[in-house]
Amino acid sequence: MNEVWAHLTTAQQDPPTWAILLSALAALGVVSYSTSWHISRGLVTIAHEGGHALMAVLTRRKLQGIRLHSDTSGVTLTRGKPTGPGMILTALAGYVAPSLLGLGGAWLVSEGYVRILLWLVLVLLACMLLLIRNLFGVVSLLATGGAVFALSWFATDELQAVCAHAAVWFLLFGGVRPIFELQRKRRGNRAPDSDADQLARLTFLPAGFYIFFFLLVAGASLVAGTVLMVPWPLDLI
Repeated sequence: MNEVWAHLTTAQQDPPTWAILLSALAALGVVSYSTSWHISRGLVTIAHEGGHALMAVLTRRKLQGIRLHSDTSGVTLTRGKPTGPGMILTALAGYVAPSLLGLGGAWLVSEGYVRILLWLVLVLLACMLLLIRNLFGVVSLLATGGAVFALSWFATDELQAVCAHAAVWFLLFGGVRPIFELQRKRRGNRAPDSDADQLARLTFLPAGFYIFFFLLVAGASLVAGTVLMVPWPLDLI
């Protein structure tokens, strides 16, 4: 166990700056292009629903299960008091979870703790797997976990570092786009039961305030993550 822990906590060397920037451009391209976004958006949904689930546990609500759907939507079912701080925090956690997870990942990779990041992701996916209540959700988590495990077990340190940076960039960029999508749906009256609208019904603040809050957290996380991961001054050699 001591050897395993030492292996996990040994800091890895950062990839070249050009590789970090290229991984950022690749992640931005995946998030920006509609087809690739539709394929990969389910990964952001996993983080979103995981945020709801984690906050439900922390606020001592009864967590009944999670469902992930093929249209990249998801739902987290909880039981408890329908109003109050626990319900508010649980509803608040979804849209900020991908960005905050990305920010935490940015700190870990900036310190060289790529292996710790990969194994933390595996632990979180395993915990979510116990809560999944539909077949598509099980397959999604097993496929994601299998890819992360293969990367952590078989890939070289250099490949692990580059892929970890790309994944973190994806979460940071991917945490922003769903918020704009939510606002577009609300303008078309296609999301009456969105997290923002639920929060508006639970509090005295309008849904627009919560959309602004989601964007503020996502934007601040993206800026902070960039500062952490991109060395300055730039050295592209």
